[in-house]
Amino acid sequence: MTGTQAADGPEPGSADVVVIAKEPVPGRVKTRLTPAYTPAEAAALAEASLRDTLAAVAAAPAARRILALAGDPGPWLPDGFTVIAQRGGGLDERLAHAFDDAYAGRPVVLIGMDTPQVTPALLDRARRGLGRRDAVFGPARDGGFWLLGLRRPSAALLRGVPMSRPDTGAVQLARLRAAGLRIAALPELTDVDTPADAEAVAAAAPGSRFAAAVRALGHRTVPA
Repeated sequence: MTGTQAADGPEPGSADVVVIAKEPVPGRVKTRLTPAYTPAEAAALAEASLRDTLAAVAAAPAARRILALAGDPGPWLPDGFTVIAQRGGGLDERLAHAFDDAYAGRPVVLIGMDTPQVTPALLDRARRGLGRRDAVFGPARDGGFWLLGLRRPSAALLRGVPMSRPDTGAVQLARLRAAGLRIAALPELTDVDTPADAEAVAAAAPGSRFAAAVRALGHRTVPA
């Protein structure tokens, strides 16, 4: 895949949107929120974040809406989503497989469950970006990325990229550029990983389910 692809982009709604997520089970999700939050509270915040993310995807134009899930669907899953199981070991492999499994000849936009402040407008901007570019990249404040869109997914663009590091986003972006892709950029968002992140994101999206969950649990001092 090179940067010489035709400029004609997808028609409205002709991209597939994938959410890659874990079932919000205590002790398995958002473990970096503990011990400020209990495992059950961390899972409740994860579920609220996932609900907000899925609601944003449901309200955005898309040809298909797909949940690449580690675990089992629950009552938090709205109608209109196709559920596929995550495959692979490391996160780079699971992302690559999610793109491969979702690809049906249309561009694919993939996001995680950690940015409940995402809006349908941002997702639509990503979709439209793939009408002019080969990739869309949404950087995260922690150095990773919260969204990756590819007009023609290729596992080689993801496999081997080190994940959960301060340079993850930079390495992933360099991989896209090395492949000759034309890249559209989205605004930086904060992933919810730590208690400080949770409060910052709740303040940024005060009307979200996530913000309501944070308020219900009250301010937590991060243990020294």
